[in-house]
Amino acid sequence: MKKWLLAAALAATATSGVAMAKDWKVVRFGIEGAYPPFSWTEADGSIAGFDVDMANALCKEMEVKCKIVPQDWDGIIPSLLARKYDAIIAAMSITEERKKKVDFTGKYAQIPNKFIAKKGADLNFDNLDGAKIGVQRATTHDKYLTDTYGKKIDIVRYGSFDEAYLDLANGRIAAVLGDASALEEGVINKAGGEAYEFVGPSLTDPKWFGDGMGIAVRKQDKDLTKKLDAAIESLREKGVYQEIAAKYFKYDVYGQ
Repeated sequence: MKKWLLAAALAATATSGVAMAKDWKVVRFGIEGAYPPFSWTEADGSIAGFDVDMANALCKEMEVKCKIVPQDWDGIIPSLLARKYDAIIAAMSITEERKKKVDFTGKYAQIPNKFIAKKGADLNFDNLDGAKIGVQRATTHDKYLTDTYGKKIDIVRYGSFDEAYLDLANGRIAAVLGDASALEEGVINKAGGEAYEFVGPSLTDPKWFGDGMGIAVRKQDKDLTKKLDAAIESLREKGVYQEIAAKYFKYDVYGQ
């Protein structure tokens, strides 16, 4: 009996710390639902957009059942780590800071980042001292403004971009910083959008904006990361990715 217990203990020791591959039958995706055209929330509470279509296509490619889980941005990584869902597909930039907490697939999209303001705002990007700039809280855009301008500008942080757009329309802030596609969809392409324009530089520095947008996965689920990477590549090879992207973007959203 003692020999058997010793053998069992040795076997347990040999396999400890080794993550067992999971037989994925269902993959749950956390999606914000407030960042068009990547995602938005319909009147019935369902979520639609590029990220949703991509999630469903990836699940089909991996031959697993897909479940979409709505999640506010502020808690999106903590909820992944708490196992509320298995992966995040929410226009999330791949950054070194985030890679300390989660694993990432390779990019599935890449978009430049811009400021948007009312036409005639006449912002001087060589000297923004005192300007009120809106941004979504806890994003790469938030970090860029904090690191680049510090206390020279008044950074106004919001839970969602919709809140920022309202304050921009009401004149409470001078500009909003976000990815160009979301700003175009959320402001310029909406009724009254002719009153707004992109201003200032186009921002793509990997120091803040990473290496494109990736799907975030828990570090211990590297088998899922590999499955998702293979599925992204396969969808691109088959042209499925391009068909989905063409529904939402008038340019190559994948980039170089």
